[in-house]
Amino acid sequence: MKLLWKLSREAVRYKKLYIAAILSTLTLTLINLAAPRVLSSMTGVVEKGMPEGSLKTILILTLILIALYLLRIVFRFLSNYLAHKAAWYLVGDLRTRMYDKMQRLHLGFFHDKQTGDLMSRVVNDTRDFELLYAHIIPEMFTNIITFAGVLVILITVKWELALITCFPIPLILVSGIIFSKKVRPFFRVSQKKMGELNAKLQDNLSGIHEIQSFGQESYEAEQVNEKNFDHIKAMLHALKISAIFHPSVEFLSSIGTILVVGFGGLLAYYHGLSVEIIVTFVLYLSLFYAPVTGLANLLESMQQSMAGAERAMLILDTPSDIQDSENAVELKNVQGEVTFDHVTFAYGENEPVLKDISFTCKPGMMVALVGPTGVGKTTLTQLISRFYEPCQGSIRIDGQDIKNVTLESLRHNISPVLQDTFLFNGTIYENIGYARPDATPAQIEEAAKAANIHEDILAMPDGYQTRVGERGLRLSGGQKQRVAIARAILRSSPIIVLDEATASVDVETERQIQAAIGSIAGKRTILAIAHRLSTIRNSDLILVIEDGRIAESGNHEQLLALDGIYARMHRIQAQE
Repeated sequence: MKLLWKLSREAVRYKKLYIAAILSTLTLTLINLAAPRVLSSMTGVVEKGMPEGSLKTILILTLILIALYLLRIVFRFLSNYLAHKAAWYLVGDLRTRMYDKMQRLHLGFFHDKQTGDLMSRVVNDTRDFELLYAHIIPEMFTNIITFAGVLVILITVKWELALITCFPIPLILVSGIIFSKKVRPFFRVSQKKMGELNAKLQDNLSGIHEIQSFGQESYEAEQVNEKNFDHIKAMLHALKISAIFHPSVEFLSSIGTILVVGFGGLLAYYHGLSVEIIVTFVLYLSLFYAPVTGLANLLESMQQSMAGAERAMLILDTPSDIQDSENAVELKNVQGEVTFDHVTFAYGENEPVLKDISFTCKPGMMVALVGPTGVGKTTLTQLISRFYEPCQGSIRIDGQDIKNVTLESLRHNISPVLQDTFLFNGTIYENIGYARPDATPAQIEEAAKAANIHEDILAMPDGYQTRVGERGLRLSGGQKQRVAIARAILRSSPIIVLDEATASVDVETERQIQAAIGSIAGKRTILAIAHRLSTIRNSDLILVIEDGRIAESGNHEQLLALDGIYARMHRIQAQE
């Protein structure tokens, strides 16, 4: 009920459509209740031997029946369409909200999540809301009204037969409650397995080059087959319970029909019960038991929908660990001074990755972070943009603690160029302009020139309109890096973060990237992570990170003179 209440609050924005659908459903139900009564009245006229005026009465009743059946078409359309319209708009809203919520969650949320599973929650699990709001809830509402209406009619016709008719109802309700408790866990597992299957497919399609390169097609096909049939087995477990429940409900309903027919026959034999009353009961019996029998299908669909709804609501209910403080202000007129003041950071309850980090980067300075892999260099740069929060200490930009400024304004003043450069499946023009949607073609070209990628772009068949493919597949590693640098330059942020901008590129490409970095050096504050020391030898300040701490600091010449970690790294790279 708690989950249903949450879902109802989501649906309330479409209350006008739902009210119209409910009114149409009510009218349709009344029409369904009236039709058998008209038919039984016609039977009563015939039973009386067709007295004077009977033909006129039958004609009037026939016209009423035709009108009722025509109205039933109209209101069935309105009931179904309006409910579907409201439900699909709700699904669309929820998908958008879930996506928006996920893109605002902190990066730690995604560490133990698979992309395919999250996609399954957004696309597949939300689809079950349509089933819930366009089918299950309206049908349950219709069934309750129909059941109550028929019961009132039957009691007014012959209360003794009405009581007999109700005999199987408690048994059906009890079996429905048992069914609900038994089947939902299986549907929940089925939804989870579907998410795992989607995750596996997404993972494999992203890594198709590696699969083919290492000849693992057969192995991966077996893995997908296993995930596929895990989902099917979980679904079949749920359907097995349903296969027992459905015929049980039908059997109990049949008992009620048998009791009514048998008891009605006895009343007719011993007490002269009229044919009209018996016909009325027989006509209404199908309407009476149809909602009860339909309960079986509705309960099965509801358990499946609720299982999907639970997975979807988990995303919407996930709190964001990083959000604007209550009195957050906009970060304006940023000069670019970055200060770390005794910053310590750990992922969860693990050993700290960064320990007591303190340094200041003045506006226009280039500060380089070097050290072995896994010592926290990338984590340090991500703390600046508040993708994570420090456990201790503070980070300030132009003297303002970044916890006290809005996330939007903070990140607007920082442009990243990551080692694993991500390009969208669009044109080069669109990817550079992504940082600044209102940029003119001239501004985009100027940024490309500053990043030393303009000539490469002009040499391509479609120039700036060349499509880069998924994740920039059609560009070389160096070209992707320079497109990313152009994107960062175009944004005109006072702070630029370069994470291994020259990793895994040839010497010529490294020279071009160094020239691109040199074009913005002194104009922006730059924090650069590098393994190749040649890339950052001209930095104003070099911080050597070891075991999560700043082991050495200084410029290139000062660190060589120390003859410590940096000098050793320099000698090793000089011999390569």
